[in-house]
Amino acid sequence: MRRRPPAPAPPRFAAERQQRIAEALREHGRVEVSQLAAEYGVSEDSVRRDLRQLAARGLVQKTHGGAVALHATLLPTAQRAGVLTGAKRAIARRAARLVEANQTLFVDGGTTTLALVNELKAGDAPRPLTIVTHALDVALAVADEPRIRLVLAGGAWLPAPRIFVGEAALATLRAHRADIAFLGACALQPRAGLTAHDPQEAALKRAMIDGAALRVLLTDATKLDVVAPCAVARVDELDRVISDGAPPWLAAATAVETV
Repeated sequence: MRRRPPAPAPPRFAAERQQRIAEALREHGRVEVSQLAAEYGVSEDSVRRDLRQLAARGLVQKTHGGAVALHATLLPTAQRAGVLTGAKRAIARRAARLVEANQTLFVDGGTTTLALVNELKAGDAPRPLTIVTHALDVALAVADEPRIRLVLAGGAWLPAPRIFVGEAALATLRAHRADIAFLGACALQPRAGLTAHDPQEAALKRAMIDGAALRVLLTDATKLDVVAPCAVARVDELDRVISDGAPPWLAAATAVETV
């Protein structure tokens, strides 16, 4: 019987820990303070210092309870879909409970909103529905559903988030009123609010917020305490946030449901 090789010894010095953390981020896209502290046999404060130093070197983006690789929120959809799948599905299931038959929904781009649409395709999901979206993957997911009316806001193609942008897409969104807007998050932070990486993407999110009776943000915890360049909305303009993490500032600003 072959013996397993011994597990690597915990790193003794800060430089070693930071190297291990950087490697974990490259492999998994995110790390958590509590998990690293237990794995390395150090205090959570020591791990937070490591993350601050890595952030100062431009290698990571600190988040609530951990850190995310700087490239993580810019990964193509196909790569992001495999990250935090369990959390995304739990968020999607909770969001699907808000939907009632005969409603019109704005559905943003992103892997969590796509998970929501897949929940709404279930046999016992409310019908009929109208889904208005500028996200290609969302549109493809419901295109063959007989009792879901699809309105695709087409326009110029933005490859990384796989969405249509520009004046044509904006005009389609602005021509509709929705019962609920389900928004994906690029970044959410108390002072900066909801932000996006691209100004055209930000404009579409803003149009959905302006045109919906209920504004619901679906986000995993890696997007919290993160700021992207383009402003979308204040936190208190969101009626509800559904997430797998909820720092105190978020619960103080809006209604939060954690999964």
